Amino acid sequence: MNQGDALIILTLNCGSSSVKYQLYDFGLSKVLAKGAVERVTVGGSFIKHAVSGRREIKAEHECPSHKDAIQLIIDTLTDAETGAIDDLSHVGAVGHRVVHGGDRFSKSTIINEDVIAAFREFERLAPLHVPANLMGIEGAMSVLPNVPHCAIMDTAWHQTMPEAAYIYALPYDWYADHHIRRYGFHGTSFLYCAKRAAVLLDSNPFETNLVICHIGNGASMCAVRNGVSVDTTMGFTPLEGLVMGTRCGDCDPAIGYYIGRHSDLSPEEIERILNRESGRLGITGTMIDMRDIDSAAEAGDPRACLALEIETYRIKKYIGAYFAALGRVDAIIFTAGVGEMQPSMRRKALEGLEHMGISVYEQKNRLSVTRNAETVISPDNSSIPVFVIPTDEELVMTEDTYALTKGTYEMHTSFSYSFQKESYRNSERDEALRAEIREQPELKMILAKPFN
Repeated sequence: MNQGDALIILTLNCGSSSVKYQLYDFGLSKVLAKGAVERVTVGGSFIKHAVSGRREIKAEHECPSHKDAIQLIIDTLTDAETGAIDDLSHVGAVGHRVVHGGDRFSKSTIINEDVIAAFREFERLAPLHVPANLMGIEGAMSVLPNVPHCAIMDTAWHQTMPEAAYIYALPYDWYADHHIRRYGFHGTSFLYCAKRAAVLLDSNPFETNLVICHIGNGASMCAVRNGVSVDTTMGFTPLEGLVMGTRCGDCDPAIGYYIGRHSDLSPEEIERILNRESGRLGITGTMIDMRDIDSAAEAGDPRACLALEIETYRIKKYIGAYFAALGRVDAIIFTAGVGEMQPSMRRKALEGLEHMGISVYEQKNRLSVTRNAETVISPDNSSIPVFVIPTDEELVMTEDTYALTKGTYEMHTSFSYSFQKESYRNSERDEALRAEIREQPELKMILAKPFN
């Protein structure tokens, strides 16, 4: 197998019942393999695994713990038939996505005992996410004990927010004593999209103002002033802000107390419903996936139509709020699964904003259904361009990990990523895009940058 001379990085994204992974070779500037182990700890586990240039495979394998899942990933990556590397000696470092870094971490860091102890403190701030992140870190460190392990925090990007944006109008002691504040999430995605948007605008990233919409089953928005986060829709937890797949987003905090007084639901059950049974699912009763909701809305399903209206209205309100907060907006960005792939959502979210210089060219918008290219969906004469930028959180994790192991890493305001260069290309996406253009040549008309 042909590995490059530089460090090979394994990145891991551990959820409560899944482990997503990617293996990246810096010598080749190439993804060697990627995949996910699903249904970890719950039974019926399986791995989906793809090596560059080969067809994806799926194999069932029980993983009662995250350590078992990581061992399965390692075994699959080094297997003679399914593997991408000969043995573990090729892996030089492991990067871990960590959802919560509290207010202690403003950038990625090498993991040591003190860092793990800090994450344990943050478990109470993110009980749905940090325990799984810790299980993944400890499992990976036991399987790969002789390489550096690095933590890339979702919250780090938002540590530039001013106090007026992150402190709630609650008793100040709650902030001082209990760390109650807006933290924000999806930081690696926002970082990637902010840097790429500056390239597309041919501008200095630290002179660029943006509104970025990361819309997936989890969703949040970010106001970027002069290249840094100044506000975001998620708050103390990922529950605040936009309507999501199963999360309600913004609502009157008294609702939980009211329901608790007038029903048999416990506080824990109410919290579960707000996180797991609300959002798109709560409105429609059956649907989480925006593709299903879009199809049902087209067929006239009233609750699907309502779900789409509520979600896009919430996005539109935040675009207006962030426009007011920033004063000048250089571009609107859509990213993540729904943001990249659902034209109807983008169109409805931007309807009626023409007086602000924001509009969608519908033919371009309909064509922009790809995760392999950065596209522009606004009219050519629009004063504020609207870009669709496929995010690449794994690349941010990989480059942070690489730089940490080399001693060259700094906070993003003092650090330059490969994807900030005008010449940057993603070879894997380029190959897939060529195939898409062969099938649909008109895609070329919406590309944000020329492509040969």
